[in-house]
Amino acid sequence: MSTIAQSVTLSRPAAATAFPIVLLGRVLFALIFLMTIFGHFSSQTIAYAASQGVPLASLVVPLSGIIAILGGLSIVLGYRVKVGAWMIVLFLAAVTPMHKFWAISDPMMHQMQMVMFLKNLSMLGGALLITQFGAGPWSLDNRSGR
Repeated sequence: MSTIAQSVTLSRPAAATAFPIVLLGRVLFALIFLMTIFGHFSSQTIAYAASQGVPLASLVVPLSGIIAILGGLSIVLGYRVKVGAWMIVLFLAAVTPMHKFWAISDPMMHQMQMVMFLKNLSMLGGALLITQFGAGPWSLDNRSGR
């Protein structure tokens, strides 16, 4: 049975260009999850989540930070990248609904929350692609034959 995510054979010139681009794409995709590490452990972020109705925010917010960190590192390193991408999917599915732009009357805040919501949806799409296509050739997964 064939799958959607089949290997693609590239010529040497195409591979020479594609391999570093795939690695760069993984790094750029995961960067946001790694750059926001400390925010998940701050009292301000926990308080904001609690104000948005997140139950047990003092536990759930740091836990979501750990999930995002592990998922982001997995994607950057290309180690068990499909599992890491599913962690990012879980993270984004949980945090995206907090950006309730449809319930905000202030035009500036409405626009900002809508952009954050759509950004998360876009990243969710990217993470779903990684769950199916994996890390690419320059990865720890590729070295170990995963």
